Amino acid sequence: MTTTMPPDPRRGSWIPYAFVAGMLLVVAVNGVLVYAALSTFTGVTVANAYDRGRGYNQVLAEAARQAALGWRAEVSWAGSGVRVAVTDHDGLPVGGRLDGLLVRPLEGTAWPLALSAAGAGRWAADAAGLSPGQWEARLVLHGPAGERLDIRRRIIVP
Repeated sequence: MTTTMPPDPRRGSWIPYAFVAGMLLVVAVNGVLVYAALSTFTGVTVANAYDRGRGYNQVLAEAARQAALGWRAEVSWAGSGVRVAVTDHDGLPVGGRLDGLLVRPLEGTAWPLALSAAGAGRWAADAAGLSPGQWEARLVLHGPAGERLDIRRRIIVP
């Protein structure tokens, strides 16, 4: 006759602990992911992004107005400064007053430009002392009849 042994009550006692450990692992990993999501880049690059998005039709209208002017701007780095040339749709120089600055895209460092006329439809500004790298020229041309052209171009300072 065979005798059956009674089951050992400690044999499966580790199973509830395994479930608890598995859940704690899931909570810990989710906590790390939540921390990483909240402490890194938010994706918002401008203040009041929602309000600016609602006014996007105005941005499109302004872009259409500037495109209708037919003016073309060329911004370059030459020697130790910025050179700007603006022509109309026929290739003739456009005069007026040009104001602006250079902005470092990542740092937000601004460098005001003292632009002076260097001929018909051409301007120049000394910018010696700029650190090398990429800069964004943010310029506004006020044309002879009150027209306005916003110019944004990236330039590389060697």
